[in-house]
Amino acid sequence: MSIVPATERVPVTGAWREGDPPGRRQWWTADSPLPLEAGGELPGVRLAFETWGRLAPDASNAVLVLHALTGDSHAAGPAGPGHPSPGWWDELVGPGRALDTDRWFVVAPNVLGGCQGSTGPAAPHPDGRGAWGGAFPFLTQRDQVAAEAGLADALGIARWALVVGGSMGGMRAVEWAVSYPERAGALLLLATTAAASAEQIAWAGIQLHAIRADPHWQGGTYHGTGRGPVVGLGLARRLAQVTYRSEPELTARFGRSPQDAEDPWRSGRYQVESYLDHHAAKLVRRFDAGSYVVLTEAMNAHDAGRGRGGLRAALARVGAPTLVAGVDSDRLYPLAQQRELAALIPGADRVRVVHSPYGHDGFLIETEQVGLLMRELLG
Repeated sequence: MSIVPATERVPVTGAWREGDPPGRRQWWTADSPLPLEAGGELPGVRLAFETWGRLAPDASNAVLVLHALTGDSHAAGPAGPGHPSPGWWDELVGPGRALDTDRWFVVAPNVLGGCQGSTGPAAPHPDGRGAWGGAFPFLTQRDQVAAEAGLADALGIARWALVVGGSMGGMRAVEWAVSYPERAGALLLLATTAAASAEQIAWAGIQLHAIRADPHWQGGTYHGTGRGPVVGLGLARRLAQVTYRSEPELTARFGRSPQDAEDPWRSGRYQVESYLDHHAAKLVRRFDAGSYVVLTEAMNAHDAGRGRGGLRAALARVGAPTLVAGVDSDRLYPLAQQRELAALIPGADRVRVVHSPYGHDGFLIETEQVGLLMRELLG
């Protein structure tokens, strides 16, 4: 199965590696190993992050922006050396925008376990013998948030004016508000859930099987071998992309049309297949299969009520003014999950609905509607 054109070398990993252009990244390194919820600890924790604006003398104007599964710290700014894609929320972060950097100090970390500068499977193992690979430990959202709390401490931020995230970023935003309720001044939860559902785990599980079934997965120890599980990662991305969009949008955009002069009856593709191939090829150039596995497993483990007496008791800890919003065409994180969040968080207003034909990806695409929610919380 082709992932990239035959004339292009298929990368073993799309991870950022030491020696690559740093772009706008900064780094924070923990002073001590991070205790992990599943047991053991992770040494040498390092988070890549980017900032925009200037922190106030009293550190009261800090906003934490948390990315989704295949996002990274580059929430705003153009593509360029070190950043293969433009900022994923570029229309929302900057002077005069919803997160006005003339007023707010915006921080976007690359999640622990990620592959764009933070400690993850593609990062060097402390033993100096290569990448972590398959030896990288199991992480939960709580571990990732604990690492982000260390970054906040290092930046001198005791309390965020706003914590905002969508999808996987929304999961971490929930964890921030439950684990550190005194540190979240306001909360915006987009297209996310209090706990991963059986269906979400099922879709994710198929993606994990696709990666692990690739003969080049090698138990996750493919870094440095010259061959990576790019076919499996491409299959995972194709499946995920279908769940990220809506059936009406796919029908309206592609219908049953063939791709250019290709004949689907003679090994050619339909337009919708070409669309999925395109997204698979983009991802293998900029992401790491090991990180995809680690982060997907962390998403499947997400349950804000675990060990806290259930969801009602856990979410009762949240004291911040909260807006919960969902996308009306989202079939992966349906509005019922956002209604549950809003019902269980004491400071939540009514659920807000982002109207979009784009499905789950609407929280990334409908920046005007999302921006209005940010402005409502920040005043």
